[in-house]
Amino acid sequence: MGAVVDLEPSALDAALDAIRSTIGDRLTINPSVRQTHGRGEAFHPDMLPDAVAFPISGEEVSAIVRICARHGVPVIPFGAGTSLEGNVTAPYGGVSLDLTRMDAVLAINASDLDCVVQPGVTREQLNTELRDQGLFFPIDPGANATIGGMCATRASGTNAVRYGTMRENVLWLSVVLADGTMIRTARRARKSAAGYDLTRLFVGSEGTLGIIIEIGLKLHGVPEAIAVAVCPFETVKGAVETVVMAMQMGIPLARIEFLDAVQVAAINAYSHTDLTEQPTLMIEFHGSDAAVREQTELVKTIASEFDGGCFEWATLVEERSALWKARHNAYFAAQAIRPGSQLVVTDVCVPISRLTDCLTQTHADIAREGLVAPIVGHVGDGNFHVFLSVDPDDRDEVERVRRLNDRLVDRALAMDGTCTGEHGIGIGKQDKLIDELGEETVAVMRRIKAALDPAGLFNPGKIFAGQKNSAA
Repeated sequence: MGAVVDLEPSALDAALDAIRSTIGDRLTINPSVRQTHGRGEAFHPDMLPDAVAFPISGEEVSAIVRICARHGVPVIPFGAGTSLEGNVTAPYGGVSLDLTRMDAVLAINASDLDCVVQPGVTREQLNTELRDQGLFFPIDPGANATIGGMCATRASGTNAVRYGTMRENVLWLSVVLADGTMIRTARRARKSAAGYDLTRLFVGSEGTLGIIIEIGLKLHGVPEAIAVAVCPFETVKGAVETVVMAMQMGIPLARIEFLDAVQVAAINAYSHTDLTEQPTLMIEFHGSDAAVREQTELVKTIASEFDGGCFEWATLVEERSALWKARHNAYFAAQAIRPGSQLVVTDVCVPISRLTDCLTQTHADIAREGLVAPIVGHVGDGNFHVFLSVDPDDRDEVERVRRLNDRLVDRALAMDGTCTGEHGIGIGKQDKLIDELGEETVAVMRRIKAALDPAGLFNPGKIFAGQKNSAA
């Protein structure tokens, strides 16, 4: 089995010459371009690729992969660069494969509620193109991420409580394998019992098994009625218990987001909103007019039992958009609390019955450590995020943040949860993957990696700890 080693300059130069002859000046070694392709959006070290390629077709991706395989050069797929666990960094150099110019919506099959897109299409671009047909794509991780990147990281987001994650909304993929072969994982049918479920294998593989070049997606009809409510609570526990009760009653909420008081204050300052600075739920209801009215009355009754305040409503499109934009800017709002600081962004997910315990214990842990760490959460499915603010020059604070992050993950695992609800493993949670699933299960993953990428050239150093060649 081959292994990723330090690249010989001659091998790298030969690969870059061959790629340049294939795509011309869409290959660059410009330092500033390499810099933007060697980092994500969180507290992980920059690790730059040797070059960045901008293919415009699946055939070009295949040709570049074949060249890199021949010369032993790593390939790191890149979308919008919004990853949070170092997923797009290049620890062993190589070629960053920027897929953002493959940005065509290839087909919209309105009668079948599906579409076909290239990986560089962003979720906002897709929904703009779908709007006139009364359709939308519901997965909304906050950032205007590319669909290819969302597939690779098994993205989730604010709508997951009703519409699921990328896992449930990808019908099929076209993928370039490590030898340059192009495959398609399934047909357009909504279900199939034909062989292994290769689609789900590549969804969430973080670019370590193949390069996604085309995607078939499920679509949904735009609801007849949409309403958004904001409700403050006296305590974190009251807000979370409201969520748990609503989910256990089977109320079909579209979104139910939690913000703690620190995060609400940060959003008010950053987005110029005037929300009550208490633990808060943002709830969105979809359905017919009658269904939305029924859902809202049920949730208002539940909230009142847990000391919830008055519901503030946003029914106009502009009002709803402004509220969700403020929520999506929570990361930047948290960063603005302490100018010059950096954010360690972490997420966990637990069974809904353990959410109250996990969140309240985490809140208390943050207070004990004396840290600034706003919390937001897609709490309808038990998932929440902590924005740990840290001064990178303060060693004591860095260590306190590290300890709290470890305890947070350990707490979630003790509750039969996961170390990452939607950020992926990347370079940031490799040890925790073993803690979660065990050596034997991770060994099976390594064997799959070895079978599909024997030279370990696809996004090396990600997911699996302790090896240059993650397939070895």
